[in-house]
Amino acid sequence: MGSVRAELLRLWKWPATWVLIGVWLVMTLTFGYVFNYLALNGGTNTRSMSQQQLISAMQPENVGAAVVRGLPMFGGAIVLVLAALAVGSGYGWGTWKTTLTAGPRRVSAMAGTLGALGIVVVLLVALTFVVNLGAAVTVASLEGWDWSLPGLGVFEALGASLLIAAMWTGFGVFLGVVTKGPALAVGLGLMWAIVTENLLRGVGTLLGPVESLTEVLPGGSAGNLAGAVGGSGAPGVLTNLSGTTAALFLVGYVVFFVGAATLLKVRRDLV
Repeated sequence: MGSVRAELLRLWKWPATWVLIGVWLVMTLTFGYVFNYLALNGGTNTRSMSQQQLISAMQPENVGAAVVRGLPMFGGAIVLVLAALAVGSGYGWGTWKTTLTAGPRRVSAMAGTLGALGIVVVLLVALTFVVNLGAAVTVASLEGWDWSLPGLGVFEALGASLLIAAMWTGFGVFLGVVTKGPALAVGLGLMWAIVTENLLRGVGTLLGPVESLTEVLPGGSAGNLAGAVGGSGAPGVLTNLSGTTAALFLVGYVVFFVGAATLLKVRRDLV
């Protein structure tokens, strides 16, 4: 717990944490509500959504879907960057060397970082829900719609959001440990999350086996879970796997990324 508190204090005082959280909140509000509201009120609807679809996307009862639909690609990339920076920066600053030499046991130090990142991710998803709910209620009130608060189904969407964010966090931690630095970890993570999997999906339209593979890759599994809980209409969201199958793949990725990163930290980083 001492390691967790120390890492939480570091992340709390670290400007990069708040910058990334702010960027994500601005993105989810802009793409989820601002653009849809402008399209509904006479703007250009570039996504070819009907008026009813635009209204439904901004209804308060559909906030759970609004939260989860952005995480498979853009939100996940931001979480990955945060995790990669949090772990990889310790190598450049020399704090990992100090910690592993004179601090707690290596497993405890790694667990502290993972625990702190887990708390940040939970708070990020909760904050995203609150901000989206506030925006949805504001829009519904301005337009005079009949609206209601989200039902119990919102917990399914929030659970899926947490699992998707946990997978991208584990991926970022893994890259930070493997590369032993923040810059390369962030670059590789962004290239994979935003570019590589999308290119593979494009190739998959020509090669069946490649298309099947993309469904179970990290981004594909996250997209399928988001699609299974209703988060349609956003880049990276898919509907080719059941929610249970996608969730199992995501749990497997979390275990692999966290386990591999911890093993490397214990066995490789001796000083």
